[in-house]
Amino acid sequence: MKKILLNLGLMAIVGVIIGWLSMVWLDSWTRHGQTIKVPAVKALPFGAAVSALSAEGLTGIVNDSVYDSSTRPGTVIEQNPKAGTVVKEGREVFLTINAFSPKMVSLPVLTDISVRQARSILEGLEVKNIVEKRIPSDFNDLVLGIRYKGQRLLPGARVPVNAVIELEVGESIPETITEDTVQTTDSTIEHLDLFQ
Repeated sequence: MKKILLNLGLMAIVGVIIGWLSMVWLDSWTRHGQTIKVPAVKALPFGAAVSALSAEGLTGIVNDSVYDSSTRPGTVIEQNPKAGTVVKEGREVFLTINAFSPKMVSLPVLTDISVRQARSILEGLEVKNIVEKRIPSDFNDLVLGIRYKGQRLLPGARVPVNAVIELEVGESIPETITEDTVQTTDSTIEHLDLFQ
């Protein structure tokens, strides 16, 4: 019986020692109590932002890019975590930067559909600069062609989202009434009157 109690006592002591060592190791490994405030890198060039984060023991990673023509290419537009957030050393900070060139999109088939539908498709692709050029046609408001910088575009052509896209839209020509038409109409009416 003494042997069993002695073994149980030793097991309890070893368990406490292992638990205490685990907690010390865990505190050291997680850098418990050691924190860093994330610096503000928004509006900095990407290289400068990465350097500023590195100096604090953090890692800057490009997470996404957007294109804004009013901002210098390569500038940090957004950061996550935000500036001032308390984090551990070695944390990754995700950066959204302004792209060096606008996003490119592939154009689908835009001919033989209404101008309203073509505009809707282009706007869905984030193309906002759309102009219409009306050309004589039997089909009113039908898109007959697409141009970019004077060049006709085919389906699958790639253009930047900030491109000015010109839609060639059909405009029906109103029929003009001539004297011959009026005379023919008058004689037809007189002819019909004779049969009554």
